[in-house]
Amino acid sequence: MNIYSQIDSNKRKSIVLLSLFIVLISAVGYWASWYFEAGPGILVIALLVATGMALTSYYRGDRIALAVAHAKPIVKEENPYVYRLVENLCITIGVPTPKIYIIPDSALNAFATGRDPQHASIALTTGIIEALENEELEGVIAHELSHVKNYDIRLATIVIVCVGLIALIADFTTRSMFFGGRRSNSGNRNAAGILLIIGLIFAILAPIAAQLIQLAISRKREFLADASGALATRYPEGLARALEKIGASKQPLHSANRATAHLYIANPFKADGFAKVASNLFSTHPPLALRIKRLRQP
Repeated sequence: MNIYSQIDSNKRKSIVLLSLFIVLISAVGYWASWYFEAGPGILVIALLVATGMALTSYYRGDRIALAVAHAKPIVKEENPYVYRLVENLCITIGVPTPKIYIIPDSALNAFATGRDPQHASIALTTGIIEALENEELEGVIAHELSHVKNYDIRLATIVIVCVGLIALIADFTTRSMFFGGRRSNSGNRNAAGILLIIGLIFAILAPIAAQLIQLAISRKREFLADASGALATRYPEGLARALEKIGASKQPLHSANRATAHLYIANPFKADGFAKVASNLFSTHPPLALRIKRLRQP
């Protein structure tokens, strides 16, 4: 798949994901209306919430991600070195200069977010700026700007809000079934039993499904951004060395959480031994060793 096909694919996936998100919230609203015998009121509220959250994820999801990361905006005068690197690479890649943020953290990481190249932001930790050489930091920035050009950022930003709300819905469903009010005995008991089972299955499987969505979306786009970033700098070794340093660092990113982890250039959570193997299986990122190997392939 070439870059332009990937861009079109990401745009389609964004629409599909938002649509599924609205359908999911509506289904939960229908279930809650039945469970609490509340009539259509809860369903209407659920539809309004779904629409509002969908719009929020599209137009304000980037601000949520930046706020969660404790990222601070900078101007050219504050950090001309980073600012010029980003500006020069934007010219090379062919995207507008995004807003630039710094995350005050010694961990080595970075991410890009926004709904399109005209409304994009890029965030770098202080740790990665201090630890990487010029060519290595260029590789990281080019990788993130490739996410911007490929419209990965829109899809990834929408996922943050969707996954977070799915987790809240699953928790609400579980609590309602075991601690909330119960539907009266009037009505069809068989139908009641079926709907209760459906609610329980949703409460268990929804968070797992959300994690699988993150895995499917994130791993493929990381490989594509690596290749696109290396093509932009004409020096894949720079990004390869940067990923080696990121992998060697044992410093976790303190502001990272499961909802935003897929945005970063590398898994922001650190683990050793068996925990590291388990983390790689369920990580939103492909193993760094594999990414480095691909970058160094002739």
